[in-house]
Amino acid sequence: MALKVEPKSNLDFILRNLLAGGVAGMCAKTTVAPLDRIKILLQAQSLQYKHHGVFGGLMAIVKHESFIALYKGNGAQMVRIFPYAASQFTSFEIYKKYLSGLSIPMIQHGDKFIAGAGAGLTSVTLTYPLDTIRARLAFQITGEHRYTGIAHAASSMFKSEGGIRALYRGFVPTMVGMVPYAGFSFYCFESLKYLCMKYFPTSLCRKCDRNTGGLVLSVPGKLVCGGLAGAVAQSVSYPLDVTRRRMQLAAMDPATKHFGIGMFSTLAHIYRENGVIKGLYRGMSVNYIRAIPMVATSFSTYELMKQLLNLDTGMKVS
Repeated sequence: MALKVEPKSNLDFILRNLLAGGVAGMCAKTTVAPLDRIKILLQAQSLQYKHHGVFGGLMAIVKHESFIALYKGNGAQMVRIFPYAASQFTSFEIYKKYLSGLSIPMIQHGDKFIAGAGAGLTSVTLTYPLDTIRARLAFQITGEHRYTGIAHAASSMFKSEGGIRALYRGFVPTMVGMVPYAGFSFYCFESLKYLCMKYFPTSLCRKCDRNTGGLVLSVPGKLVCGGLAGAVAQSVSYPLDVTRRRMQLAAMDPATKHFGIGMFSTLAHIYRENGVIKGLYRGMSVNYIRAIPMVATSFSTYELMKQLLNLDTGMKVS
C-alpha cells in the first residue's frame, strides 16, 4: 500500500528518493553478489580461479571455501551500496529536473544521458573508498586472509599503501567509465520506458493508482527496460571496469604491482599481456549474466519504491 503523505518540500522529496534509491541498490547487489565475487576473481586473474569459467568458478568457491564464501565482501558492499545508489538515483532526479528547465536544444535532447552521467560521477565520488575495500575483501581466499574486515582493510591500506591515495586507486578509470555507463543506463531506461508506454501500454504498463490518468511500468516492463539498459551500458564501459579492478587489487600480489601505476599504463599492460577478449573483456560473460538482472532489479525496485512513496505520478504519452 502506498504511503498517503505527499512530498511537501524539496527536503522531503530528496529524503524519499534517497530511501528509494538505497533500497533499490541493496536489493540489486544482494541478488547478484555471488556473480560479483566471481567477476572480481576472473577480472584480476586470481591464481586459484582464473582457469575456471563462470559456473565452474562458482562451484569451485563452494567446494574449496564454502557457500557463504559466495557472499564474501557483500557486507562491505551493503555499507557502500546504500549511499551509492541513494545518491545516484536522487542526483539523477535532481539533475533531470534542472536540465528539463533549460532551453538549450542540445541539452534538452540529451538531458537523460547528461543527468545519468552526472549522477554516476556524484555517487562514485562520495563512495569510492568503500568500493576499493569491498573489492579487496572479495578477492581474499579462505585461509589466505590479509584483512579481517572493513575497518582493518581501510586502516591497513591507508598506513602501508600511501594514505588516502590507496583508497582512491583506480578512481580515474572509474570516473571515465562511469560517464558512458551511468549515462547510457539512465538514458536507455528512460527511453525504453517511454517506448513501452507509447507502443505497449496494455502489455507492459498499467494505469497509475493515484488516478492521474498516467501510465506506469508493470513489473515485467520494469525488468525488460532495466535489463536492456544494463546490457547496453555494460558493453560500452566494461574495459574501464577491468582496469579499475586491476588497479584496486594490484597491491594484493607482488606480480601485479605494476597495474597500480596509472589508468593508461594499466590498460596497456592488460592489452599486451592478455589482449582484448582475455584481457580487456575478461569476465564479460559473467558480467552480462550479473549486470542484466542487477540493473533490471535496481531500476524495477526503484520504480516500485517511487510508487510506494508517492514519488511517481505516472506518465502521459501522446
